Amino acid sequence: MTDKPVKKTDLMTEAERDAYHAEKMKKKREARNKILATKTQEKGLLIVHTGKGKGKSTAAFGMVFRALGHGFKVGVVQFVKGVWETGERDVLDKFPDLVTINAMGEGFTWDVADRQRDLAAARKAWDQARALISDPSYKLVLLDELNIVLRYDYLPLEEVVEFLRNKPADKHVIVTGRNAKDEIIEIADLVTEMTEIKHHFRSGVKAQKGIEF
Repeated sequence: MTDKPVKKTDLMTEAERDAYHAEKMKKKREARNKILATKTQEKGLLIVHTGKGKGKSTAAFGMVFRALGHGFKVGVVQFVKGVWETGERDVLDKFPDLVTINAMGEGFTWDVADRQRDLAAARKAWDQARALISDPSYKLVLLDELNIVLRYDYLPLEEVVEFLRNKPADKHVIVTGRNAKDEIIEIADLVTEMTEIKHHFRSGVKAQKGIEF
């Protein structure tokens, strides 16, 4: 068996280790400050949360709450979760002066047999989304589950991409939903993919208040 290598800090006294740690953290802080000094641009971001893992909408609503904490006005359009009562919506309803919520969906697409109703609901939601994004009073707009609508071709992809590509320069827009189109990813500034490692549904645990909704 190979002996475990001796670390430099293993041979130090506690006082020496404290001093070593302080110097190491100082160098890291200086390096980080140099990097931050080069980041001078400020702009509205197109942010995409996608992937098969849980947490896409949850993370997006976390950013909504963060924006509210700064007093920003926020718009939310839920494309396919309109029939769900969620904790997020209950909280956001308490800020009517800062939040506009539009739950335009007719439910999850696999629950609905009427494609024309889905198409009409998607169009209505997208029209509202465009209005919110174009309104200069809104700092951030969340398009929850827009990727699902695009996946099922309920909206013309080219139309959506063109509008988001040319959104107001200072507007933050978040798009959520699995299977984000390559064209959406291409024009985005920040893309995060949620990867599922383990999910309680597979063990027979149902959706629960405070976790899924």
